[in-house]
Order: sequence, then structure tokens, then C-alpha cells
Amino acid sequence: MHRVTLVVVGDFQIMSCAAAAAFDIANYFAGRTFYKVRVVSESGGIARSSVGIAIATERLSGTCDTLLVAGPTAIAPSPQPVLAFLRREAARSRRVASICTGAFILAEAGILDGRRATTHWLYTRELQARYPRVRVEEDRIFTHDGRIWTSAGMTAGIDLALALVEDDLGLEIARQVAKGLVIYHRRGGAQVQESALLSMAAKSDRIQTALSYARENLRSELSLEDLAAAAHLSVRQFTRAFRQETGRSPAKAVEALRVEVARVMLEEGSHSVEEVADASGFSDRDRMRRAFVRAFGRTPQELRRHNREVGQQERKH
Repeated sequence: MHRVTLVVVGDFQIMSCAAAAAFDIANYFAGRTFYKVRVVSESGGIARSSVGIAIATERLSGTCDTLLVAGPTAIAPSPQPVLAFLRREAARSRRVASICTGAFILAEAGILDGRRATTHWLYTRELQARYPRVRVEEDRIFTHDGRIWTSAGMTAGIDLALALVEDDLGLEIARQVAKGLVIYHRRGGAQVQESALLSMAAKSDRIQTALSYARENLRSELSLEDLAAAAHLSVRQFTRAFRQETGRSPAKAVEALRVEVARVMLEEGSHSVEEVADASGFSDRDRMRRAFVRAFGRTPQELRRHNREVGQQERKH
């Protein structure tokens, strides 16, 4: 049996507990109780999340195979007994992981020194500033460096848990667990944290409708006239309103949506560059290449090569 210990500190984020659901579902699809999950805190007893939901915990003790640290809402110094427990267990557990701002606790304990790590996008720069020995990767959903895993914020903890399940039980079980959790898309670690649609944050329903139309029809030409019609505005009204609400031109917004879809397809690795260009609406690979260089400073081939190298390094560990 694989023992998972979830450590909660302070007013923890309740979403950190969502990762435990992946281990529960994994037991079902594995056909046996492969995972046993326990939650611990400094004093044991009832621990309250930042939203007020309380869970029962045990006092810090025992050994485990996977040591998992939940993300606290407030970034504050951790109790010394917690840090001592983490250092001790990190040295003898099979792997150590954090969800969201739990990376700050691992960093405070010195466990992330010299390691690649990530956290919620709101706090990546603060993590780097506080702990310069940590190699913070701002864009990744999760990282895997040797025995140490970290995830970005909120739902990224589920992506991390699925990766841990795959590491233990294989890809097919992980896929079944993702399906059991009704996850639309199982994300790899290299995927960026913020979506293009969210970053544009259109204020009006009309502009949001146009963006949704564009996202659903990327393989079409998506002319200015098409987008204006979707918003039920004249071209002139649409162009002015779109720039006011998103801070960019419709053409740049469509390119950002296409780049996002293309990057995910390249990360999955099962499509050729030509297939990715076609599916994401770029008329040819050269046009996609120029868009990628503008967005990431790398060509699609260079980005795919980088992701493969990172994946190979992670598998070696």
C-alpha cells in the first residue's frame, strides 16, 4: 500500500484537498486499495480551511511514501515543528510534493534548494525573490525535479495528482482517473497557467461572444467581418469596443487563441507540425512559426524539443 500524507498548515486552501480525490478514484480503477491518504497538522484535531470548512487531522507523525503539502492562503513563516517534520520525512519518503503556495513551505524548509519548482502564478515572483536558490518556473502547471514535485495553484493540484498516479500505476489508469473526475483535458506539466480567454477578460457579453466564437472556429478564416457579425456589431463598432475591452486588436487576440491551442497539441506530441498548424487555424507552418517566435521567443520545433528534453529528464528521475 502506498501511503500519502497531506500536511496542512494555517488556513489552507480547500482546493488542496481536491487532489486526494484523484488517489481515491485511482483505488477504484486499480481494483484495490493502492493509496491510503492521511491528513496531518501541527497539533492534530480539527483544522479549518480559509473558507471555513473543517477537516479532521492527525498530529504530525509517522512515515509515508508521498509527502504532500497543501497550500496555505497566507504566506507566513511556518511553525518550526512543521518544518522539522518536513525535513525529516523528505529525507526518507519516496517523493515530496506541494500544491499551490505549499511550495513556500517546502522552500522555507530548504527542500527546494537547487530544484525546479512552481506555484500559483500570483506568487511565482515572490517565491523567487524570497528563495533565490529555487529555480522557479513561472508558466508550468507542475514541475518534477528528481523526487520533488510542485504544482501551480488551485486545480493544478489535480493535474499534479494525476501525474503522480501515472508515475505509480501507469498512463492508462491515470487516463481512467481523469475521466472519472470528469476532467475535460488532462494537462501536462508544461502547459501555461493562464488561458488566453481569461487574460483578455472581455467585459461585455458581445465581445465575450465574439471571443467564444473565435475559440470554437479557429480553423475558419475568422475575418473581422465574421467576428463583428458574431458580436452583432458593425465592423467599426466592434473594432473600437474590442480594443477598449481587451487591450489588443481582434487579429492579435485570434493569434493568441491559436497559439494556445497549438502549444497544447505540440505538448501532447502526437501531431505533426503541419497537423497542428491546420487544426489551430494557421494557414501554414511558417505563419505558425512566426506567431510562436512572437509569443515565446521559440519556434514550434524548439518548444517541442524543449518539452521532450524536460520530459526525458523527469522520467530519468
